[in-house]
Amino acid sequence: KAWKADERGNLVFRKTARNFNPMMATAGKACVVEVEEIVPTGSLDPDHIHTPGIYVDRIIRSTPEKRIEQRTVRQREGA
Repeated sequence: KAWKADERGNLVFRKTARNFNPMMATAGKACVVEVEEIVPTGSLDPDHIHTPGIYVDRIIRSTPEKRIEQRTVRQREGA
């Protein structure tokens, strides 16, 4: 799962995903990528691209996960 991709398939990963995912994309016969955001071609800085688009066969846009940041538990009244 990549963070951003442009329309040509150039990928940018977040945090630790940039260590493992680019190597797997170049090693596979077919590469299908799930991304959070697709931006126009040319809007990504070439120095930030982790996997070039020549290794990407298909791009699928996903919706970001909704995570619980903080959970509070109250005691019941009268207990």
